[in-house]
Amino acid sequence: MTYTVLARRYRSQTFDGLIGQEAIATTLKNAITSSRVAHAYLFTGTRGVGKTSAARILAKALNCEGGPTPEPCGKCSICTDIARGEDVDVIEIDGASNTGVDDIRELRSNAIYRPARARYKIYIIDEVHMISTSAFNALLKTLEEPPEHVKFIFATTEPTKVPITIQSRCQRFDFRPISKEKIARHLHDILASEKVKVDDQVVDRIARLANGSMRDALSLIDRLLSLGQQEFTVELAEQFLPVQPVEQYADLAQTFIDEDAAAAIVQTEQLLATGVSAPDFCSALIEYVRDLMVASACDDCAELLASPATAHARILVQAQALKPLVWSYGITILEELARGAKFSEQPRSLIDSAMVTLASLPRLIDLASISPKGAATRPAQPVQPPKKKVNDLAPAADPPGRTDKPGASKTDPADSPASAPTGQFHAALAEPVVRKLMDVFEARLLDVRATPRQK
Repeated sequence: MTYTVLARRYRSQTFDGLIGQEAIATTLKNAITSSRVAHAYLFTGTRGVGKTSAARILAKALNCEGGPTPEPCGKCSICTDIARGEDVDVIEIDGASNTGVDDIRELRSNAIYRPARARYKIYIIDEVHMISTSAFNALLKTLEEPPEHVKFIFATTEPTKVPITIQSRCQRFDFRPISKEKIARHLHDILASEKVKVDDQVVDRIARLANGSMRDALSLIDRLLSLGQQEFTVELAEQFLPVQPVEQYADLAQTFIDEDAAAAIVQTEQLLATGVSAPDFCSALIEYVRDLMVASACDDCAELLASPATAHARILVQAQALKPLVWSYGITILEELARGAKFSEQPRSLIDSAMVTLASLPRLIDLASISPKGAATRPAQPVQPPKKKVNDLAPAADPPGRTDKPGASKTDPADSPASAPTGQFHAALAEPVVRKLMDVFEARLLDVRATPRQK
């Protein structure tokens, strides 16, 4: 017998079974109860959050032999056929492979005929944003005033690509990513049904990797089930799941705090040697640094952290080592690394370079916090340009580079106070600590042409 993956076997069959979409389920149930069902719906959201499942449940609720009802029986021939995607009156169309005007013309010509056995003829178009603009235009009139026996349900992961003329003719529902806690609870129930023992840390890790997608979580469970084991341990998960435990990323973040570039490179080598890919490495590290930024910025942040609860204590300690703005800059570095490593022929070099840069995070200085001496005790006042000294420059009548007179020195136009900033940051830019910052970070944070050079 052919094996059916968990994502299909445990697909939601009722509105109450939609995990993490309770508000949408309640709205659709009330619409059916009050006979206020729209002729067109647009379901949006990331992958694996229940858009297609909700479309099928709505189709069953409208066409069930005992309906329309907010609680379809799931046992009649219509409900079972819709659940399998085989009902003649519920037509599921892949928008990616039916993009042309001719496909829409065929849909329009078939829509005028009444359903074969059900109340409504329902068109479910998945990835509707893939339809061409001309095809959308051909659908406008039918979508605005369809026959009374026709309902449209569109699903898309990219609603911004759906023309506003289509969106305005639909009731739109935005499906949110499913929380880690709800994914974990659902996985525990499924594994109990499959009679598989599992460590709580493994379930938490799978829920974190799913990134809000129940289908992704079930796909990871399927990968572990294919090993033929009746117990999922932490050691097993470390070998076959794509991202290493959060503790190793916590150790890596500690090297940034300690300004230990060598340890950062070594720790990265140990992580990559386990087989984790560069994109997965970047994604996991970005998630951990994001938690550090949130913990540094917020006092009560336990519910906002993406890492498992077992790592929260260490995150809270590490987060206080640097300011939120510094952790934010670390995320920027990692985002640039993720994009660059994707297309680079030498991604490892980029990764090591990023680790060295991240190990310099504690040296970052907020320019806004630097002010001239005494600024803390006096009201803020514009800083005047420094007065010219006798021997600083050649006489005004002579060119800047003239050296034929005693006391004159070669100068560069950039060294002249006239070219230096005269605003309130002049004194800050003259501070040695700022010049050191520019040297460390290759002058990316300041305009060196406007900064006085050290003699």
